[in-house]
Amino acid sequence: MNRDSCAVLVQACHNSGANSSGSARDEDDFVVECLFWHAIIHKDFIAHMQYEPTAMLPEPDKLSAKHSARVHAHILQKIEESGGQLSFAEFMHEALYAPGLGYYSAGSTKFGADGDFITAPEISPVFGRVLARQCAEVLADIEGGEIIECGAGSGKLAVDLLGALEKLNALPATYGILEVSPELAERQKKRLKEALPHLLDRVQWLSDLPRDFNGVIVANEVLDALPIERFVRRASGVYQLCVSTDCGEFVWTETKAPARLAAAVASIEADIGQALPEGFTSEVSLASTSWIADLAGCVQRGAVFLFDYGISRREYYAHDRADGWLRCHFRHHAHNVPLVYPGIQDITTWVDFSSIAHAAVEAGLDILGYQTQSQFLMGGGLEIEMRGFTDLPVARQLELSGQIKTLTLPGEMGENFKCMAVGRGDIVTPSAFHFADRTQTL
Repeated sequence: MNRDSCAVLVQACHNSGANSSGSARDEDDFVVECLFWHAIIHKDFIAHMQYEPTAMLPEPDKLSAKHSARVHAHILQKIEESGGQLSFAEFMHEALYAPGLGYYSAGSTKFGADGDFITAPEISPVFGRVLARQCAEVLADIEGGEIIECGAGSGKLAVDLLGALEKLNALPATYGILEVSPELAERQKKRLKEALPHLLDRVQWLSDLPRDFNGVIVANEVLDALPIERFVRRASGVYQLCVSTDCGEFVWTETKAPARLAAAVASIEADIGQALPEGFTSEVSLASTSWIADLAGCVQRGAVFLFDYGISRREYYAHDRADGWLRCHFRHHAHNVPLVYPGIQDITTWVDFSSIAHAAVEAGLDILGYQTQSQFLMGGGLEIEMRGFTDLPVARQLELSGQIKTLTLPGEMGENFKCMAVGRGDIVTPSAFHFADRTQTL
């Protein structure tokens, strides 16, 4: 199917809510479903969304509030041990990853309608099935090829990928899951055991990336959760935003930026061709550079698919983004105050994909492609997954079209979420990137 045909197919899905053959009940169900999906925050569906004031956030339940108080006390102790302040990267690390306490390390529900946000695999299995087709293309050229998923969340993507790859007769030799949360690992094991018990022996939980890996690595919304540094540009130089305390509450403080952060900001200003204005506040993900280098040290031959919400460096550090791209998610409410609700809210930032591309090339990887999520899905096999759409019951058509809208529309996840593929060795560029490639925009 050519690009025009594929675009028409997706547009038909977008228009299917107006199907005149649907009953009044079907239309009612469609309205209810739309209200449901649009009430859910996916990370992150509108580039210029309005943040909710913290006063408008829902109150945590008693159990969550008690847990947050423990995390608060833990971070207070860390601040005291560090001489009165932590860098924001250190604060974010403790809030998200402190063993047994951090948001991703403890047992709260994070994904789906009962959590704080929803991801593409939770919206529809179509995402995983299209990705499976792209993985199968890479694995076809690698004897004994394997797959590693970094940060597998609820396990939904692992189930969808393995199920689709089995149907394509393209199962990997092993499916590794690199997961920092023991609690999430248990949820993943349970889900896989229930959905694909006959494939469970192929799945391995990893504590670290292996060496001499051949195959495919998938990272869906991992980069946005890596701890980032915050900075502010002053006339006298670059200052690091840190977290201190005042009467037991977390507060922002400024200190002269350490050499690595100052160098990173200088590199940004050189790349965009101008100095950032006085008071400009934003983020730098120093950790992502190291993480990409770790991936490069792992891959001997294969491809890495990176999915996240993000943009190019020039867009990221545009003057109208003078407060940065940091955002928090709590019970499907988005806001930009990371110092509240430690341990029970997600803290993320958009991804500077130009820096990811630079880090990949510096580490010896090739850029295989970069595009929007919508382009990835349309170019990667969405039209195949939608075959037989018109033969489905109307209620199922409405459900599926609603999912495709969320995954592909520009105002939803289609434009702001991107896919970047990098690789090493004699790897054929995945066919999704033949449909469109925005690498030249980075």
